[in-house]
Amino acid sequence: MGIENTKDCHVLVIGSGGAGIRAAVEAETFGETIIVSKTITGKGGCTVMAEGGFNAVLNEEDSIQTHFEDTMKGGAFLNDELLVQTLASEAPNRIRDLFSWGAVFDLKEDNTIAQRPFGGQRCARTCYAGDHTGHELVMTLLEKLRGSSVEIENEVTVLDLLSDDGKVNGAITCDREGELGIITADAVILATGGAGQVYDTTTNSTAGTGDGYALGYRAGAQLIDMEQVQFHPTGAVTPYDSRGRLITEAVRGEGGILKNALGERFMAKYDPARMELSTRDVVARGIATEVLEGRGTSHGGVWLDVSHLPREQIETRLPIMLNQFLQFGVDIRNEPMEVAPTAHHFMGGIKITPEAKTTVPHLYAAGEVTGGVHGGNRLGGNALADTQVFGRRAGISAGKTERTARKIDMDQIRAAENRLESYYEGTAKSADIRRAMKMMMWNNVGIYRNELDLRVAEREIKKLQNTQLKIASPRELSDAVVTENMLLVAQLVIEGALLRRESRGAHTRTDVKQSWTNETSPFGHTFFVKGKSGIEILEDRL
Repeated sequence: MGIENTKDCHVLVIGSGGAGIRAAVEAETFGETIIVSKTITGKGGCTVMAEGGFNAVLNEEDSIQTHFEDTMKGGAFLNDELLVQTLASEAPNRIRDLFSWGAVFDLKEDNTIAQRPFGGQRCARTCYAGDHTGHELVMTLLEKLRGSSVEIENEVTVLDLLSDDGKVNGAITCDREGELGIITADAVILATGGAGQVYDTTTNSTAGTGDGYALGYRAGAQLIDMEQVQFHPTGAVTPYDSRGRLITEAVRGEGGILKNALGERFMAKYDPARMELSTRDVVARGIATEVLEGRGTSHGGVWLDVSHLPREQIETRLPIMLNQFLQFGVDIRNEPMEVAPTAHHFMGGIKITPEAKTTVPHLYAAGEVTGGVHGGNRLGGNALADTQVFGRRAGISAGKTERTARKIDMDQIRAAENRLESYYEGTAKSADIRRAMKMMMWNNVGIYRNELDLRVAEREIKKLQNTQLKIASPRELSDAVVTENMLLVAQLVIEGALLRRESRGAHTRTDVKQSWTNETSPFGHTFFVKGKSGIEILEDRL
């Protein structure tokens, strides 16, 4: 097979969404930087698809402390407090950066950035650009990237990270033609996003396959809270090929209301104080319960209605939602949307410090691939802020990494080549393995979980992992590698769900009774380090 090309740089950034581009822009000021994208830089991740907004404290009625408290409470107090403090403190400057770089956000009459309310927050702190905020953010970052000397490698999959003497020093890559390459670096940043694609129905793009979790895990990095998978309350239900497509929280932020098939505004039963603007875990469970108890629509959803709002408000603040549903034959100015929960965001991931350092020297991480910022449940609007706050910090930290002479471990290269060669002798197509995995995860590891279902999923995922993938040409190599990554991520989610014998955040165990609240739980993070897993026990709370 053989290595076709080699490159060298100071900082290698893997991933090209909001966190990856911001990290690359920052790192480039310290030295040669390469950004590697499995898709096309700026187009393949979830940031560009984000519709809702960017949380930042910008007015006197709000405060950094309030943002901190809302995030901790919303995250079921499973968040890392230092990371949350960093997010809340630095988000205002990061939104100002984007504004000064030319991002076009909605403005108030005094020409300051407009903000709207999102679930679980006591103040209107979500900055927005209509309902296409992520797109505006990424287009602004791409302009900064074009003005830099960052080298871009598109449609290149990272097979594994390279290391020497316990320090990460590069990566093995594979391009769309199946040709292998090596990129050596003083520091590597993982900014690969989440893994919603391990589920049958998801808001994620096809690139959301969890590669960074798998790369970090195999390199020896510690992961935490992988069981904490957020199901966005409102994904499209029909037509069939649109299932899971995001219906932004901005719809509820603008005043949208939820009703079951009986016409009842049911959130009064689940959170009478906050109603539709409760946290996403509560709203998702409320919708799921209405459907499971027979009060859902014929397609297994509920109704989300904005028809009571002024037409101009819908047309100017929710233009993408309006156009999307018009394509479905639904005019949301006059009739409700049909929605149901959909896999959306991973709160767990690679453990980092506020400087974006992982537990492996010279390896950094930012964005959804990390764990600890959002705890057990992410507040809407915090993800875009996360990409910019920690993307910047990762770029600076990696850029400051000392320059060293790099030695390539040929045993790692040979192991990668042998792994790829084995695919030609396999028996199962990647598409078939993925289909089986996605349905198993959706049916057994969803919003409501119990040990029986989780054990079945554990057994079936193991069977899939033991099935040798088959490819017919070098062009299928990347697909096989990504499928193996997805299976590893599914395994870690199941392990975490079995370890966490409580209901907390987005993780709900129907077979466990508990006497504690989120704030007094005797459990800390679940953790995973190459072959080992467990859960932190807080002895003073037992």
